[in-house]
Amino acid sequence: MRLVPALLAGLVVLSACAAAPAAAPADCVPGSGGRSTVEHAENFSLRYEDGYQVLTVDQPSPGAPPESYVLVGCGAEPDLPPELESAQRIPVPVDSLYSGSTTHLPLLVDLGRVDVLTGVATAGFVSSPEVVAAIDAGAVAEYAPTEQVDVERVVAGRPDVLMTGGFDDPAYATLRQAGIPVVANAEYLEPTPLGRAEWIKVMAALTGDELRATAVFDQVEAAYTGTAALAAGAAPVPVVAGSLFEGVWSVPAGGSYLGRLLDDAGGANPWADDPSASSLTLDFETVYATAGQAPVWLATQDWATRADALAADPRYGELAAMRDGRTWTANRSVGPNGGNDFYERGVTRPDLVLADLVAILHPELLPDHEQAFYTELR
Repeated sequence: MRLVPALLAGLVVLSACAAAPAAAPADCVPGSGGRSTVEHAENFSLRYEDGYQVLTVDQPSPGAPPESYVLVGCGAEPDLPPELESAQRIPVPVDSLYSGSTTHLPLLVDLGRVDVLTGVATAGFVSSPEVVAAIDAGAVAEYAPTEQVDVERVVAGRPDVLMTGGFDDPAYATLRQAGIPVVANAEYLEPTPLGRAEWIKVMAALTGDELRATAVFDQVEAAYTGTAALAAGAAPVPVVAGSLFEGVWSVPAGGSYLGRLLDDAGGANPWADDPSASSLTLDFETVYATAGQAPVWLATQDWATRADALAADPRYGELAAMRDGRTWTANRSVGPNGGNDFYERGVTRPDLVLADLVAILHPELLPDHEQAFYTELR
């Protein structure tokens, strides 16, 4: 939506007349209360300098050049090297954040900082009970109800920062011009489950909760590696993942996010030798010829029964997993408006997803496991 010129001009003037340069007190310099180290993520880095912190996102969106953001505390304006002079300066900790993706929301929940969330792109996709409650109470606004950023709504809301969903949008340049900092979050470009989960440290850099983020991530990492070690000694179980969409079946390559999860869960993925970090697009006949006899099928549709799958495409009935095996889909946890928690909390809690998969593929290893995301179709 076009921004009213007078409103934009006024906001640019206000931004230019911000607080005068000053040195930040030692106790509010970024990192003074604890520093994050990045261990698994490949698409962002954090470094601490004299009086400020630099957050760099290598790919803000697919193929885009790196972006760096200078995080400063208490309104300070430190001297920066030439390569950072044009970088956005973001006062931290932030008190107001607009989120462009539901995958950001569990980061705030796990940090105990839902209080800083004041805007979401599309409220209907949210499944987190804490965030749904905040939306219902009027504490969180919706700024892209048609999935297009409403610039005037964002400017009127004056968030301290807007976090993108990992894709570029012409509106972001307009928002920056209006004095609204825009930070890219592209965790979905991480090829590993723990790499995606580690983006909690990006959120913590903005909210000032580095110590909490480290504690949360360490617990996720320990649970994930423990479950992976449990499955490592089991004989791999053949599994086929994905389903048809508009005639195309996307299967996980070995170097992809789901491919790595299947490997860590003790699954025999027929395309595990392909190092691609993305999915492979195939037709039904190719998938059936390669993996049709797999005893486990992890479908990616929101079906409630096997009859629903057969109604979508009768050829699914030819799969061994549909005839006499096990067919599962990740629709166990769905929010009040239809948002699927697998695509929200599942991204930041790969330990829970991995435990679900191990229980599906090797039920003898986790006999008392209660599924967090998957449901078996009957």
